[in-house]
Amino acid sequence: MQHMLQKTALLLSFLFLVSGTACAEAFQEGKHYKRVEQSKAIPGDKIEVLEFFWYGCPHCYSFEPYLGKWKSSKPDNVEFVRVPATFQPLWELHARAYYALQMLDVGEKIHPKFFSEVHNKKNYLKTLDSLAAFVQKYGVERAEFIDAMNSFAVENNVRKARKLVEGYQLTGVPAVAVNGKYLISASMAGSYDNMIKIIDFLIEKEAAQAAVGPTAVGKTGS
Repeated sequence: MQHMLQKTALLLSFLFLVSGTACAEAFQEGKHYKRVEQSKAIPGDKIEVLEFFWYGCPHCYSFEPYLGKWKSSKPDNVEFVRVPATFQPLWELHARAYYALQMLDVGEKIHPKFFSEVHNKKNYLKTLDSLAAFVQKYGVERAEFIDAMNSFAVENNVRKARKLVEGYQLTGVPAVAVNGKYLISASMAGSYDNMIKIIDFLIEKEAAQAAVGPTAVGKTGS
């Protein structure tokens, strides 16, 4: 009996080690995510996570609940930033609306409602007038919203978003960038659940590298 228990314990230990190795190697660079070196937009020791999206994208709408759940329990060392993609004029109009609503401090409140308006109510918000009418339903004054849409601050943010989209060489959304080094797409990840797992995997990877430090990494590799 004791011999059988020892064999069982050894087998469980082996399975645990194999499982740990499989988890560590589950996500591979070039297969599940790719390296796209960019400068970090956020200084300091925070790990930056950017989500590229468009309100009219059905995949972004489907990904939103996964991202929302992750965001509610993300690590304290992570700075999360949404970046509206700007591939076409309508996308850019929606990007401008996103930044205008953020400027008016109602962005987080209206963000899910914007998605719902487009995908559930089939109101595609293609014009400034339709956008103004939409936000009025949530207490945003028409004139105030239009002023924000035309402001220098919003224009500057849209310009930065456009630069990020170009810099990361995006071909579609949703996509997530981690710490200016890695890009995750839904097609590479294979599922929305995997996208979240890869985000966490890369955050841990970056945190571990930061803990070791670049000098120590260099010495280890030499």
